[in-house]
Amino acid sequence: MTRISPFLFCALSLLALATTARAQFRDDFGGGKIEGWFTMAGDGEAKVALVPHDGFARMEVDATADRYGAWWTLIKRDITASLDLEKLKDPAYELRVEARVRSSHAPRRVNFMINTQRTTNFHEHLREYDIADTTEWHTISMTTRNFDAVPGDTVFVQFCVTDWGLEKYHVDIDYYRADVVRRDEAGPDLGEPLVYHPPVPELSTFAQHLAVTHDSMINPEFPEVNFNDWHVATVDGAARVLTVDGAEWAVLRWDFGALRGQKADGAGVLELTTCSLALGGGYIAAWGQDFGEEFGKLHVIEILGGDPAWDQGTVSYKNLMQGGSYADVFNPQMTVDLELAEQPGGVAHFTLPRPVMQRLLDGTTKGLLLRPLGALSATIFASEDASGRGPKLHFSTKRE
Repeated sequence: MTRISPFLFCALSLLALATTARAQFRDDFGGGKIEGWFTMAGDGEAKVALVPHDGFARMEVDATADRYGAWWTLIKRDITASLDLEKLKDPAYELRVEARVRSSHAPRRVNFMINTQRTTNFHEHLREYDIADTTEWHTISMTTRNFDAVPGDTVFVQFCVTDWGLEKYHVDIDYYRADVVRRDEAGPDLGEPLVYHPPVPELSTFAQHLAVTHDSMINPEFPEVNFNDWHVATVDGAARVLTVDGAEWAVLRWDFGALRGQKADGAGVLELTTCSLALGGGYIAAWGQDFGEEFGKLHVIEILGGDPAWDQGTVSYKNLMQGGSYADVFNPQMTVDLELAEQPGGVAHFTLPRPVMQRLLDGTTKGLLLRPLGALSATIFASEDASGRGPKLHFSTKRE
């Protein structure tokens, strides 16, 4: 039997580790010229460019011509030639992508998406990442589950910036890599991947069921008026409601004082009950573009600035804003956008990702703003309504 010297054994072991660690696809964006990537934008008027910098690429987004903030932008690349698709068709293997990124604005979410030329469900292999600051580099990764790619397919990787607002933004990308890995050996993903529009769990699984403490409306057309007595006549009498339409926006705030210092244990769920809902419009016919599906929804938005202790009995657009701009007070990138229940008395649930729940608990986020996406006019029951169907927040916490 041939004996291997300890020195040779160590050398071979290090070589094996180096080979294992070497990415099957990796772009360090260090050559002064970016090749292989292309850009795409849609559902609005945002423009995107991928610009080389000193050792990194900058994804530049200009959304100043957009009106509705429902746009998406992405960079995309075919990496088929770098992958072993024969191995990837084995259920034991998955595709893992990783990038190191830095954002011009925060908090903001970015996302990975992976697909082939046969993909029809573009959300299955999509994960979002909450970037909490503008000063640090953040390493994020996503490992697919049951990724359907076989020899003969074309595999595309994407990095996306979506719905950030109506200004100019950028994300720096230090590197982007992709590897076929064994699922059982890949290790946990980095940067807390967030499922896009996750299913809502049974509300009984949450430890906390917190009714809203303050809820009212603000109206930029009547900036000094308080609308806390807002009501509507129904067959059962007057109902206390919050209206959400083009000029009327609902604001919600909870008292988390008893939970200060605790950590959000996963995502939370915002519960809203419909009193009435009017919606419609031939968006596609008017524009000749198929992004009418973006409209008829409710934007749930973090309140990051302004008066942190606003009171429902006195709040107005002017005193909530405290002289700040819209982007100073509200996060221009919504937390989630979904449909309200159409029937009176119907309940809708909106998932709030764990980082958003943590900012609410910490007081970094001062509450939530509800705005329409499209020509939506809705009323939801307010906390003052005798039915008890005002906004509620379901969540759990843990101590560390």
